[in-house]
Amino acid sequence: MVNYIKLRKGLNIPIDGVPQPQIIKSIVSETYALKPTDFKGLIPKLVVREGDAVLAGTPIFIDKQRPEIKFTSPVSGVVSEIVRGEKRKLLEVRIKADSQIEYRKFDVPSVESLTPEQAKELLLESGMWAGIQQRPYGIIPSPDVDPKAIYISGFSTAPLAPDYDYTLRDDLDNIQTAVNVLSKIVPNKVHIGLNALTHASSILHKIKGVEFHIFDGPHPAGNVGVQIHHVCPVNKGDIVWTIDIQFLAIIGRLFRKGICDYSKTIALGGPRVKNPGYIRCIGGFSLSNISDLTASDNLIKLQENCDIRYISGDVLTGTNVGKDGFLGFHDNQISLITEGNYKELFGWAKIIRPKKFSLSKTYFSWLTPSKRYKMDSNLNGGPRAFVLTNKYADVLPMDILPVYLIKAILAKDIDKMEQLGIYEVIEEDLALCEYICPSKIEFQQILSEGIELMIKEMA
Repeated sequence: MVNYIKLRKGLNIPIDGVPQPQIIKSIVSETYALKPTDFKGLIPKLVVREGDAVLAGTPIFIDKQRPEIKFTSPVSGVVSEIVRGEKRKLLEVRIKADSQIEYRKFDVPSVESLTPEQAKELLLESGMWAGIQQRPYGIIPSPDVDPKAIYISGFSTAPLAPDYDYTLRDDLDNIQTAVNVLSKIVPNKVHIGLNALTHASSILHKIKGVEFHIFDGPHPAGNVGVQIHHVCPVNKGDIVWTIDIQFLAIIGRLFRKGICDYSKTIALGGPRVKNPGYIRCIGGFSLSNISDLTASDNLIKLQENCDIRYISGDVLTGTNVGKDGFLGFHDNQISLITEGNYKELFGWAKIIRPKKFSLSKTYFSWLTPSKRYKMDSNLNGGPRAFVLTNKYADVLPMDILPVYLIKAILAKDIDKMEQLGIYEVIEEDLALCEYICPSKIEFQQILSEGIELMIKEMA
């Protein structure tokens, strides 16, 4: 019997620019980047130098504390630049790609004869282990610790999120292979969450050897953390692995072809995109290719005196990488919105604001529930005193008190943080709390600092 879970709390943000099921472009970038900053808690150690030639699948850097965990190049080419920040912190390793990608070949045994040790060794050597995340904390798991379950969300409810039934329509065999491999490591404990609106027609419904759970509700119903909370909650001492569904297809290609093929189909959307849709690319490509499409394909809406924010990821949790930045390792979408670097005269005092969305019915957006808004990055105010309100709980479908958790983190009270559920959440789970916050409190940043404190204290 399939487990059906109805979630009533949450919020679908009605932002304009929803990607349509069409391939806009297949992008071949001149430069790609692998960014250590995409991996929480990582202390990287370089194993290449500028000028070194690499193949797709060649290690670029390793985890200094766990050198068996490797991070490999998405393309073949030459290491063109190593970008460092303050105190020589490693930010990016840029690779100038070959015109024709050459792959490092891995010796892959048949899945039927594969042992758990062989599966782990190949995932580590190929760099695919970096695509696995651990709850609690959202970090890369230790290969020596077996999880109590592996959880995969088969859909996303984030703003402008890709439709995985569309992007993965040709990858069912790869996903099934990856599931078979993971079942070798953690037998009979692979779970997949599906959307109640589309599960019957979803290609993911055809996957065998997994336990399905059907979720019905608004965002963040698609967040893997919310789904874990309702299926196999993470308590102190528990370990659960999570894997992005698109990355599952990449793992499947490794075990079917013996190569690291990081190609994927990502969503391109947002109010500044004229024809929202999908892009075929290789992970880590340069977003300068998106900005270059302005003139050639008339893709981006141009406005005078308005800058564009290029976000790798969704508008709630993504990273502002700029027009010359690179797609993040875990990101499956690019969002383009207008920079909100302006001030609105008497904006707070206006009663009728038809172009603004309001959760609290301050404006009349609740009368037009199907309307989408050209939202930008303007905060509409600055930080202020922490207002106690029950609105945070209205958008978080978890048995967690977000205000008290955030206050415990600010007080650095480890015991309270444990009691209030810090093992069950990462930044994306509290993103809606930050979005609706009348006090402009940076929930995600505070939670990130709390997780770092927990990792340090519990090590």
